[in-house]
Order: sequence, then C-alpha cells, then structure tokens
Amino acid sequence: MTGRSSELGIALAGLAVALAFAGLTWLASLARRDVSLVDRTWSFFIAGAGVVYFALLPAPGRRGLWMLVLVLAWALRLSLFITWRNRGRGEDRRYREIRERNQPGFAWKSLYLVFGLQAVLAWTVSAPLLVGMAANRSAGWLDAPGFALAAFGIVFETVGDAQMARFQADPSHRGKVMDRGLWRFTRHPNYFGEACVWWGLWLMAMAGAGWSGAWSLVSPVLMTVLLLKVSGVSLLEKNIAERRPGYREYASRTNAFIPGPPHP
Repeated sequence: MTGRSSELGIALAGLAVALAFAGLTWLASLARRDVSLVDRTWSFFIAGAGVVYFALLPAPGRRGLWMLVLVLAWALRLSLFITWRNRGRGEDRRYREIRERNQPGFAWKSLYLVFGLQAVLAWTVSAPLLVGMAANRSAGWLDAPGFALAAFGIVFETVGDAQMARFQADPSHRGKVMDRGLWRFTRHPNYFGEACVWWGLWLMAMAGAGWSGAWSLVSPVLMTVLLLKVSGVSLLEKNIAERRPGYREYASRTNAFIPGPPHP
C-alpha cells in the first residue's frame, strides 16, 4: 500500500509540474496576447512530468533512462520546430476562433479552457513514463521494439516536417499541395510519427510492468484520438480543399494517416 501511495504522490507531482508549465505559458500569453504559445510549450508539460518521475522514483533503471532520453528528444524537437515555424505569425487562427467564441473575459477563461486542459491532457499522455520508470523488471522482449518504434516516430515526423518546410519555402509552391517524399505515402507523416512515439513508449512500459501497467494504454489511445479527431487530421482538413484546389485529388490517392502506396 505504501508503494502505491508513493507512486500516486509522484504522479501528482508530475501533474503539478505540468500545471506549473501551463501557468507560466498562460502568463506569457497574456503579455503577448497569443494563446497559441501553448503549442510551443506543450511537449514540455509532458517531458517535465517525465523528469519528475525519473527524479523521484526510487529506481527508474536503464529502461527509465532510455524513456527519458526519448521523451526529452521528442519534446525538444517538437518545441523548437513549432517555435521556428510560427515565428512572426501571431496567434494561430484556431485559437483566434476560440478567443472570439469566449468573449468577454477570455484572458481569464483561457487559463482553464486552454492551459489547464492542455496540462491535464499532457499529464495523462505521460502515463507510460510513470509506469515504465516505476517498473522493476529487467529488460524484456518488448523493450527493443518499443524503443525502435518511438525512435522511428521521432525520425519520421522530423523528416516529414523538414520536407514540408522546404516545400513551403519555395514561392513557386504557393497554393500547391505537398505530395512528395513521405507526404506521397501519407497526408500527415508528422501526426503518424507522433502516434508511433507514444505507442512505442507504451510498449516499453508494458515490458517493465506487464499487464499491471496496461492502464497506461490511455496514453497512446488518447494521443491517437487527438491526432485523428480533435486537433490533428480532422481539424486541419476541415476546409483545406477550399484553400488548395488540388487537395481533394491528393486525398483521393493518399492515405490520411498510416503510410501506404498511393491509390491508383
């Protein structure tokens, strides 16, 4: 019982760190009148919780160290990329719409509508880190494929983002559809790579904890749902065909999420 209570306390400490990161980002958003700053820092809500788990759990072990390395690499890459991509653009249109719908008093409402919610979601996504770092089993057969899948996801989304950035930097591509490189096989290689990261980390958690850690499945499932149905594919594609006339034809021959050969 003491062990369970201790893990719960450590889990809540992770939540506190995520909320602290969210609070600091909220304060910065008030100064800049830009709620979309949360996109730049959200990955560190998760990584911050992971650092807490690693620091406070009695014996996170080699598995815990590799999970921490993966999540820190993922968080740093994502934060730097979004910061670079959004430089000078002001508040993202998605958040402008949220701001308009929740006036008056959005500055205060955003603390819980955006930042508090994002912190709780981040803490939920961090579940495999807690489970994997708390586990005391030696290396299992799921560790290697889990690590490989997570590392693959980081590389896959990095390559996809870099390819899109190069495409958009060419003025001759304005209004055109990116259908080269990884984007030839999936319309959202960045989102697919993101999902792979969390399914891989969940496999590592399962390697350490066995079926007692199966509850952390909430993390990759939640992340996949967010990417497919909430803030990812469905939101991005809601009106993209109106802005890019060739997108419907591209969508008809290209998988939305899981990579595959182009359809004839």
